[in-house]
Amino acid sequence: MSMSNDLFYHTIEKPAVAEFKDRGSRFIAYAYPVETIAAFKEKLVLLKKEHPKAVHHCFAYRIGLDGNNYRVTDDGEPSGSAGRPILGQIDSKQLTNVLIIVVRYFGGTLLGVPGLINAYKTSASLALDDTTIIQKPVLIHYRIQFDYTQMNDVMRVLKQADCVVENQVMQLFCSLEIGIPKARLDEVIGRLSDMKGISAEKKEL
Repeated sequence: MSMSNDLFYHTIEKPAVAEFKDRGSRFIAYAYPVETIAAFKEKLVLLKKEHPKAVHHCFAYRIGLDGNNYRVTDDGEPSGSAGRPILGQIDSKQLTNVLIIVVRYFGGTLLGVPGLINAYKTSASLALDDTTIIQKPVLIHYRIQFDYTQMNDVMRVLKQADCVVENQVMQLFCSLEIGIPKARLDEVIGRLSDMKGISAEKKEL
């Protein structure tokens, strides 16, 4: 997976839905930005509730940046005819943190494996065409601690470098869990370490 020197990755901005019909069968593809397996499971449960009469709920997702975290499911369709073509569309656009679920209503005519591959591929492709692909920075996760009197200075550094605050505990002594864009890491850590009394440690995920 070629990420531009691993500083950024591409994903979709917001959910999208598209429909493809072939010989009476309806294929409704739902694309979602997801960052965790838990988020994927939640979406699948909701869609199964929304489409209880559909014969298949096939899906594929790719999550994370190492290329190893993906899953494909044919959900009763012939092996390789649904999940793989869906994943193929995610990968052809070099996306990650994306889930596509295709809900199928059977139209009475068998489409055969080539027909199914085409239908799942096309519906997934149409859903991706219906949303915006965005570039997001790869974040390195740190925990930083400092005295509350330093809050404004710390926040200014984080804001200027587009860091993401993921968790915070604000008392006399503050603790923040932050995501620092990999491209700005040296700059942020350098500026924080110039301030007295701030500790910054890398978080192992």
